[in-house]
Amino acid sequence: MAKIAFILLCHKDAPSIIRQAERLTATGDFVSIHFDARAKAEAFAQITAALSDNKNVTFAKRIKCGWGEWSLVQATLNAVEAAVEAFPRASHFYMLSGDCGSVKSAAYAHRFLDAADRDYIESFDFFNSDWIKTGFKRERLVYRHWFNERRQKWRFYTMFEIQKRLGLERRIPRDIQVMIGSQWWCLRRRTIEAVLEFCKARRDVVRFFRTTWIPDETFFQTLVRHLVPEREIESRTLTFKMFSDYGMPVSFYNDQYDLLVSQNYLFARKISPEATHLKERLGMLWESGRTDFAVSDEGPRLHAFLTGRGRIGRRFGTRFWERESTLGPDRELVMIVCKKWHVAKRMLHAAEDRVGISGVEYLFDEASCPVPHLGGIERTLEKRNRHRRALMRMLFDYYETDRLMICLDPANIDLMRDFMTDRASTRLLELQCTFDDQYLVGHARRVGLATDDTPSDVIQRMLPTLRHEFQYESIRIREAEFSDHWRVREDRDAKANAAVLSDVFNIDAETGLALAETPYLFAD
Repeated sequence: MAKIAFILLCHKDAPSIIRQAERLTATGDFVSIHFDARAKAEAFAQITAALSDNKNVTFAKRIKCGWGEWSLVQATLNAVEAAVEAFPRASHFYMLSGDCGSVKSAAYAHRFLDAADRDYIESFDFFNSDWIKTGFKRERLVYRHWFNERRQKWRFYTMFEIQKRLGLERRIPRDIQVMIGSQWWCLRRRTIEAVLEFCKARRDVVRFFRTTWIPDETFFQTLVRHLVPEREIESRTLTFKMFSDYGMPVSFYNDQYDLLVSQNYLFARKISPEATHLKERLGMLWESGRTDFAVSDEGPRLHAFLTGRGRIGRRFGTRFWERESTLGPDRELVMIVCKKWHVAKRMLHAAEDRVGISGVEYLFDEASCPVPHLGGIERTLEKRNRHRRALMRMLFDYYETDRLMICLDPANIDLMRDFMTDRASTRLLELQCTFDDQYLVGHARRVGLATDDTPSDVIQRMLPTLRHEFQYESIRIREAEFSDHWRVREDRDAKANAAVLSDVFNIDAETGLALAETPYLFAD
């Protein structure tokens, strides 16, 4: 009978990870856990303490992971290697994330895998298929990508442009055909062992994929096709997943149990963190021993129909305007507010590098602000502001995180009020700058109040009004009496500002001081 070693990549929600591992191993299967090294050490300690006596659980060497990076492949390889060594009886290796849930029983899954001697992995020709709908395609491979596109946008795109302008394209290894597909696969033991041996023998191929973009969609997909006869591969995933009109993963909720169980899959993602009842029912189903499932492939059409019905209990998931009503109770948003936009951007990027929180610049104030492609909702300032909560939820999903930063102009106080009343944990960090005459003159010209030909005496008469307006914006924020409002001031010493930053980002004093001493933070 098949024995499954689940390769579990996760980064949050220790109690759910513990329950998930206990359920999966209760039926005689195995779990190899990689818990992101960026996550809190106490969360990992909680997981290891709870599962230390479970002989069917092992832990992989931890590394820091980032979306689109090689680190996700390396984390998977670490977990696979740990599983191969710890579980010699495992016949199959199944990739899961912390928000996946079983939609069949273990007995059904074992019988399903025993019925056919094959690997299950999406693998379509990289260049000839239409798996990639938008954005980079060939550029993923022929240019080297060293930086994280979500956390280090400027570095990512600057290095890409430099390579492109200099014609620094590279060759794909001659003897491999690059394939692409979902990273959620189920592979036989001999396939996994062949992949690990290939990695040792072909360092050139591994080096190539280390600097491709989003290699978790190409690495295993390419190697399996290279090593395994086509007749032994079924190009599909056994994990049910759907995407919204905006290209974002659909989350499943408590009233979706019947929909999920009827699909021709073994697992599903993403199960909403709020769907505790659904997780409990699916966990009980995994241990039930049941094998009588009537399956179909009607999931996407059924989901679309029921979502449009408009009555809770008669639909799956929330309606669009209901999704806008909150960012999510378990999420954290830091709003960095500053009139000098370049100052807020410096703080945001410094926090990205030192704290590891993803951030977006003045997306509600600056039309040219770089925003990920989210299906069109991000294209104009008018759309971004009209659907601001929906946009922020999509950004949380895009970055696969529960912590985000954005920059805001102090004049945008209505948006601050909106977000500060949300169920999410919302914090406001105001960077208070000094405004000399030179800066005010430059501002007057930038916003069209003055030109290079405007007489100096006219400009001088404007300056008191501009200075008062900037001060008044800060006064309005203070008078709003937001409960979680911190201020960093340009005229305050670094140690005092560091204490504020440590509170805002929940970081140690040393990291707070490093942020406060960001080079040229307040420089014009």
